[in-house]
Amino acid sequence: MGLIQASSNSAMLVRVDDGACQALAVYKPEEGERPLRDFPPRIYRRERAAYVLSDALGWGVVPATVLREDGPFGPGSVQRFVDHDPHQHYFTLHDSRPEAHGDLLRMAVYDVVANNADRKGGHVLRGADGHVWGIDQGLCFSAPFKLRTVIWDFAGRDVPDPLLRDLARLVDELPGELEELLFPAEQVALQRRAEELLEHPILPFDETGGYRVPWPLL
Repeated sequence: MGLIQASSNSAMLVRVDDGACQALAVYKPEEGERPLRDFPPRIYRRERAAYVLSDALGWGVVPATVLREDGPFGPGSVQRFVDHDPHQHYFTLHDSRPEAHGDLLRMAVYDVVANNADRKGGHVLRGADGHVWGIDQGLCFSAPFKLRTVIWDFAGRDVPDPLLRDLARLVDELPGELEELLFPAEQVALQRRAEELLEHPILPFDETGGYRVPWPLL
């Protein structure tokens, strides 16, 4: 249907149709990716990995995301489009919707485990049903710790016990598909980050003494 102009890579709004129903989605082809110094090519596969992790934990952070080899611009990820208010983002949700704080705290835990290097405020959407979603997770799962996020308001808060129980399952066994999507060192680092939260169940402060944030903030 068209290119999403604000995207740094070539993200496209598409219509998917199985003959019985239609839906909107966001298609991110490998062909449209800009080379990065600190991430290997095919970051679209990390979009799928982010969904697999969210689904395995049962947290509903990431909209349904699949891989497609036969897209109009070649291989890429296809993620369900979230019907949302474009004027709402992390900062407005945190400041004006206290009922969303539980979802935002869960997303903060998710980002620590996934090692999200690009959690901008505009990557946090409130769906029409009130559910809070995280999008644009292509820069996740690096083995070295690279957390860059705007969600620092919960630093120092305890990780709730239900989330810790979910993380314990991840430590016991990673979803099998992640073995295909991530490098071995990244798989080990993912489980280690989960283990560290179980051993010290507190959301971390920025270890640099400041706040490691992406740019732009939105």
